[in-house]
Amino acid sequence: MPSASSPLCLLRLSALGDVTHVVPLVRTLQQARPGVELHWVIDKAGHRLLEGLPGVAFHVYDKKSGLAGMRALRRGLPATGFAALLQMQVAFRANVLSAFIPARRRIGYDRSRSKDLHGLFVNERIPDRPGIHVLDAIGSFCEPLGMKQTEVSWDLATPADAHDWARAQWDDDGRPVLMISPCSSHERRNWYADRYAAVADHAAARGWRVVLCGGRSDLERRTADAILAAMRAPALDLVGKDTLKQLPALLARANLLMTPDSGPMHIANAVGTKVLGLHAASNPERSGPYSDRRYCVDRYDAAARRFLHQPAAGLKWGTKIEFDGVMELVAVDDAIAAFERYVADQLD
Repeated sequence: MPSASSPLCLLRLSALGDVTHVVPLVRTLQQARPGVELHWVIDKAGHRLLEGLPGVAFHVYDKKSGLAGMRALRRGLPATGFAALLQMQVAFRANVLSAFIPARRRIGYDRSRSKDLHGLFVNERIPDRPGIHVLDAIGSFCEPLGMKQTEVSWDLATPADAHDWARAQWDDDGRPVLMISPCSSHERRNWYADRYAAVADHAAARGWRVVLCGGRSDLERRTADAILAAMRAPALDLVGKDTLKQLPALLARANLLMTPDSGPMHIANAVGTKVLGLHAASNPERSGPYSDRRYCVDRYDAAARRFLHQPAAGLKWGTKIEFDGVMELVAVDDAIAAFERYVADQLD
């Protein structure tokens, strides 16, 4: 087992939800080995979100830089290397990148989750435990080091000025806030503007403030514009106006976030905001909001039966059902029912 003075390296480049899931592992390692030297090879977006995370030295890899970037990253790593590399990504680019990280122990995924030659780049594997959440799978990377992740805690290192910015976006008049982050990076996971608008109008009629948030992509701008055009009630449009450092603070101001399986879903969960998750293309038990899935719409089994012609229980754990039209299975009434479950729970 590495001592506290033995440096460890984590490799996880993307996506935002997955790098958020690594933060509890960081906390577990730090609690088990106070003073442990942790290095994290991460992508640019993940670094913008987590820069300043206490006790972690980040090494940023630009995915566009190819092999030249990998060689440059190697030159920036400690010359003595690492006691262990936790290789938490099975994509081919991440596997090749891992070869540039000097480590005696190279811990990767079990064979059932390996792909893109992952097994050639590791010499130890985490246990094979089908049926667990992605966060728990990532948390099990500490087990070959003689540790166990028994608690899940986050601290996304959100600075005070980010919270100041979030507080300045609207006055707190006592109304609860439904925030909508309508887009995932996987377009087939995304719901429809008219359906978001219908749920937003329902919330507004119940006395809620509606706030839209999202990134600066053309897709997110078009989707937000379509939602606003379809709504009868007013909504605050913050799409494209925040930074990744400000996003956790913004999500923390919401009472409930409505979103598909996306990075903001997991960031909201990390800051304690409840999530109305919209799931058909992915299984919420595997990749939904980790702490509380009571307000998720789950049409994954219906999607499996319609598009793969078998129940979800018969699929390999982690199967994505990203077909055109799969999100049509999530009805407006499903999302309104989930919203009302949240409202009822707040009144109890």
